[in-house]
Amino acid sequence: MEEPAPPPQGVPPAAATDEAVLAELFLTERLGLVRLAYLLVGDQETAEDVVQDAFTALHRRWSRLSDHDRVLPYLRASVVNGCRMIHRRRSIMSRFTGDRQTPSRSAEAATLLGETRREVSAAVRALPRRQREAVVLRYYLGLSEAEIAETMGISRGTVKSTVFRALKALTVKLEGKR
Repeated sequence: MEEPAPPPQGVPPAAATDEAVLAELFLTERLGLVRLAYLLVGDQETAEDVVQDAFTALHRRWSRLSDHDRVLPYLRASVVNGCRMIHRRRSIMSRFTGDRQTPSRSAEAATLLGETRREVSAAVRALPRRQREAVVLRYYLGLSEAEIAETMGISRGTVKSTVFRALKALTVKLEGKR
């Protein structure tokens, strides 16, 4: 059996292990987090930037985290908060420019997205921020109410009522298009 490679010179063994854990976490969770961010901001490049920022912040704070088993919820919350910051910036920009900055899609991406999926996607993006976040976390990421509550920093009861209101609004909006 092969022995693991020693850490690079000047890097303590524990730090090398931490780097390996972070690298593995990045490889396994990045795509799901980019999807989450994309659903919240509607723009691939911005979504990738938000996720990269979340991993960078995690790397900086790694030694100060008390429970390394809770890293994924920490990352999700970081991505959701990053998306909130993007929406705040866009809102401020629209106040000064007078127009709403809407992320554009490539022709290829728009073609690949079916009409129904585009309608649902647009309806979800039109929801208020908290409802949009709760729906994305619940139905696109498949998180439980407890995980959503932890990610968003709200109670489980608030998650239930928020998702209920969001689904009601989506039903009204999508039924009106038929």
